Amino acid sequence: MRYVFVGLGHRAQIYVDALLGLWSDAGGIAALCDPNRTRLRYYLDLIGREVPCFAPEEFGAMLDLADAVVVTTVDAAHARYAVEALAAGKDVVVEKPLCTTAEDCAAIAEAAERGPGRLVVTFNYRYSPRNSAVRRLVADGAIGEVTSVHFDWALDTIHGADYFRRWHRDGANSGGLLVHKSTHHFDLVNWWIDDAAASVYAQTSLRFYGAANARARGLADRPARAAGAPELGTDPFLLDLSADPRLKRLYLDAEHEDGYLRDQDVFGEGVTIDDNMAVLVRYEGGALLTYSLNAHAPAEGYRAVLNGTAGRIELDVVERSWTPPHAAIDPTASGKEHAAGASERLVLHRHWREPEEIVIENGAGAHGGGDALLLDDVFRGPSNDPLARQAGYRAGIASVMIGVSAGRSAATGAPVALTAAGTRQAD
Repeated sequence: MRYVFVGLGHRAQIYVDALLGLWSDAGGIAALCDPNRTRLRYYLDLIGREVPCFAPEEFGAMLDLADAVVVTTVDAAHARYAVEALAAGKDVVVEKPLCTTAEDCAAIAEAAERGPGRLVVTFNYRYSPRNSAVRRLVADGAIGEVTSVHFDWALDTIHGADYFRRWHRDGANSGGLLVHKSTHHFDLVNWWIDDAAASVYAQTSLRFYGAANARARGLADRPARAAGAPELGTDPFLLDLSADPRLKRLYLDAEHEDGYLRDQDVFGEGVTIDDNMAVLVRYEGGALLTYSLNAHAPAEGYRAVLNGTAGRIELDVVERSWTPPHAAIDPTASGKEHAAGASERLVLHRHWREPEEIVIENGAGAHGGGDALLLDDVFRGPSNDPLARQAGYRAGIASVMIGVSAGRSAATGAPVALTAAGTRQAD
């Protein structure tokens, strides 16, 4: 299998490393596509040999070398490359979110249904053993019919802050956190209860990051970026790219080519996404979801509660129990479950019975061994998985449309109904 890559930032490396390592039997890297020659050079050095390199405008020519395309670009560009690759009959692997707009969802669906290519969205959280255990309990009828879900997610000032210093801070690139981050969570709920959203209502706000909030709290005269700032090393919100050789090569050494600054101040101008979100979803089967996301918490983790006609499931996860007073060298790295104070607990409550703690069987590696299971499915094809963890374009669209609808609802103050063709404002 010949794999080509488009978009060579941080996230591409998990797939490149896989094809160079344990999954080398599944195929090889045939070509790379990125506008930045410095980042191309980083990945060529990682691969250890020269492969053809293309600029984005040459993507069509690169497809002649491909059986499958791995898309790890800025979110807003996912649809462009996925649609073109599918139209050319290629398989596609897309980082979540699948795309950022209802229009892009429709274009991807049309391309996927018309051609022979297979599209996979890499929802790695499905493969985490704790989340798989929830899916298994629900599918086995442990709590009967699911009537409601409460999902509370906290991003700390390592992970959450990072969205406000890089390209995600502009909603035109990422769709905001309701799309870029929350679609990950919406997909979990969709998958857990095996249902589709019917209507969405949401409220969001920017309360912590951004220039206006900084001024309101008396944080004036902040540096525009971390590099060269005298506060670097003492300000917990300034990320020192030079402290990590990998990030230095990918971003600091590459910025002269395209002007992309990976270490912008989280309290600077240009932040157009929100950091607090509250969403209410009604599913077609009648279940209700209450969802919240906070991106400036002092600790990181989540709590998911599923209520049913026969009981209740409670999943409590601490990924970081506290945030050290400095910016992480690599805030986007996997493996938070190995941080100090990390814990997870899954409890099943049935009516008229003592609570039962469910043992979570973790494997080696990131996300309790879930990343390795995901990569197996991506590069070797899905096994006969009773949990149906591999996500195709329909699952990708379903999660994006909740995020897009929530964003529309927050902007208009009205609920949004989801239809087969997209969204419409509810009466």
